[in-house]
Amino acid sequence: MQPKNANNVILNVADLSWRVADISLLNGISFEIKKGSFVGVLGPNGAGKSSLLRCLYRYHKPSTGAVNFEGHDIWQIDGKEYAQKVAVVLQHTPQNFQLSVKEVVQLGALPRQSWLESWQQDSNDLVEQALEQVALSDKAGQDFDSLSGGEKQRAMIARAVVQQPEILIMDEPTSHLDVKYQIQIMELAKSLGITVIASFHDLNLAASLCTDMLLLKGGELVASGTPNEVITERVLSDIFDVCVQVTPHPQTARPHVTYFYGYVESGE
Repeated sequence: MQPKNANNVILNVADLSWRVADISLLNGISFEIKKGSFVGVLGPNGAGKSSLLRCLYRYHKPSTGAVNFEGHDIWQIDGKEYAQKVAVVLQHTPQNFQLSVKEVVQLGALPRQSWLESWQQDSNDLVEQALEQVALSDKAGQDFDSLSGGEKQRAMIARAVVQQPEILIMDEPTSHLDVKYQIQIMELAKSLGITVIASFHDLNLAASLCTDMLLLKGGELVASGTPNEVITERVLSDIFDVCVQVTPHPQTARPHVTYFYGYVESGE
């Protein structure tokens, strides 16, 4: 993922490692992300996907290496300022919020307001627009906890929209959703027109939407590039230890993975 123009790089990760005690969870990871790209982070369980994303949104501080946002170390940027730049949607939506859908979405404006500022009309307009964008205007007054899983994730994306970030980080936000909502949530994220970094379990969903991919295994970056460069039979066999066939998708011509079966011998 080498950009033609260095000014087009929004996030640069240089030799990032993260350890807990004597256990290395991320080791020597380096990559660049271009503005406006949709980057999928993939790998088997325990590969370090969530750990990497947490380093990107300042939940974990790297043991060594650096994460630079537009040329500046994110740990040298004021926390509130960075929160204005980067929004996060996690796998599990908050529970027992006791707030309406609109009130949850309004929380996205907090990084751009001080506690002394009154709620501005332009902020309210932004909330209304975000609710319309995720097709939840009709549920604005409804209790957030009463929404379905897919609706909750759409509300969290609306909250991120109100935050007006330059980067949206999504940590497996579709893991517990039906197929329809998995596709809907990720297509919605892509439609925002901002830089998106999302971890996936579904290789085909990632291949259909991503401009670039990062494949992790054992806390190391083992492959990166476009879906056509990364989603190959050899790479998937090496990383996931499965036998697959990769063919063009009939609708998009993007790589499509078909899995072969028979990993448990008869009688076992």
